[in-house]
Amino acid sequence: MPPSETARRRDRIVNLLSSYGELSSAALSDMLDVTVQTLRADLRALDEARIVRRRHGGVTLATASENIDYQPRATASRDEKARIGAAMADIIPNGATVALGTGTTVEAVARALVGHVGLTVATNNIHVVMALRMAQDITILLAGGKVRLRDMDFIGAESLAFFDGLQFDHAIFSVGGVSETGDLLDFNLDEIRARQAISDCAQECTLVIDHAKFGRKAPHRWGRLESLDRVICGGTLPEALLQATQGSTCDIRQV
Repeated sequence: MPPSETARRRDRIVNLLSSYGELSSAALSDMLDVTVQTLRADLRALDEARIVRRRHGGVTLATASENIDYQPRATASRDEKARIGAAMADIIPNGATVALGTGTTVEAVARALVGHVGLTVATNNIHVVMALRMAQDITILLAGGKVRLRDMDFIGAESLAFFDGLQFDHAIFSVGGVSETGDLLDFNLDEIRARQAISDCAQECTLVIDHAKFGRKAPHRWGRLESLDRVICGGTLPEALLQATQGSTCDIRQV
């Protein structure tokens, strides 16, 4: 089902706040060409979902020691994530071996791979399994251990051992945020260990990320953008991040 006009507008609010940092309600109303009443309803819904924070007449993206819940993340930047998924799927040939991590952008990649034939997919993300259930001639390997019910994924010790035994063609993962200077950021150490295990298990490692993650704060720093083989992102990569990757072999694709 295509997103509603309300969902598209709320995606734009998230993207504008990602670009500008903080905006007044009046500025957002002008940028979106909507009434103040409509904007207030949008901001109330995004605030309740812990995506934005309203204070002293201004609006910012929420910052927290924990990522927002799965359903608000699945809704935010939906069109952008679909473009990212399609761009990643164009790179992966039929018959490839692919490790897919957690997160709603990685789930969009899984949906875009449904038309591929003969894939072997390893994942710790139950949403990925559900997205791929209609794919043809596919083998899916799922990490074990304790399920993190909020996100329907596995990020414990069993997940690390699972990925450690693989040698795949492609590893695809996302992160909680990327700093202005190119640091990869996340919300807890178990997530970081799982992402590192996924990125180490394949010949090519790709970060997929919507541009609301650029400049988004998270408490743990664990890697660098320029150390990756490829980054596929929505929107325009900030100039500081483009400069951070200059001279590296990282392939930056903006969709």
